[in-house]
Amino acid sequence: MQDDASLSPVQSPLFSAKAGPAIAHGYFTRKGGVSEGIYRGLNVGLGSKDDREHVGENRARVARWFGAEPRHLATVHQVHSPDAIVVDGTYDGARPDADALVTATPGIVLGVLSADCGPVLFTDPHAGVIGAAHAGWKGALGGILEGTIEAMISLGARRERIIACLGPSISRTHYEVGAEFVERFIAADDDYVSFFNPSERNGHAMFDLPGLTIRRLTEAGVTAENLDICTYADEDRFFSYRRTTHRQEPDYGRQMSAICIREN
Repeated sequence: MQDDASLSPVQSPLFSAKAGPAIAHGYFTRKGGVSEGIYRGLNVGLGSKDDREHVGENRARVARWFGAEPRHLATVHQVHSPDAIVVDGTYDGARPDADALVTATPGIVLGVLSADCGPVLFTDPHAGVIGAAHAGWKGALGGILEGTIEAMISLGARRERIIACLGPSISRTHYEVGAEFVERFIAADDDYVSFFNPSERNGHAMFDLPGLTIRRLTEAGVTAENLDICTYADEDRFFSYRRTTHRQEPDYGRQMSAICIREN
């Protein structure tokens, strides 16, 4: 079996340039895990039907990549909400209903899961505050990005110093939606029409979730980067809920994106 040294997370050029060695992060791919079949690789989804021991080992490998004990990997039960929680040294492994985590505590790994939705990592390296958010369309529209920023500010971060990076997520090319979906966004903001292109099917459109995410981050006053990697198109490296649905497969895996303040 491979070990955590074989993991190959994608990293943010922005974070690498601005955050310094005190902040470790990674957008993990399928590489380096023990799961098999449709979950092949590093499936970290506790909500999947994958072997529970395989999922546990995969999550432990993510933690060890950061030099942390598995019990210090903090995640939430993601429910497409605008809710962000603060995590500290008392973290006990619970997974409350929420879609983002923030901390100023070194050694705690904040992780979010995705399989097309947008994983966004945040840091104010000067204040030593980090965050991780799961931003699907409902969360992005409902305020999860802004909620994460506010939670970071409550720990001493400053908006103008926060940097954020959107990791691998589904691109406009592969995200077809119906007319009611489009109407929901335009009702929220007329300018959101720019995130939709006509589809080949009548009454449908192609939706730019990454575009919406970066706009919301920028309008919230933080510096934002998009890695511009499509989970649907890159099957070798990423799980994709929509790709699985189109193939009528019985289930799908999830990848993890995570960030940690290194302990001195």
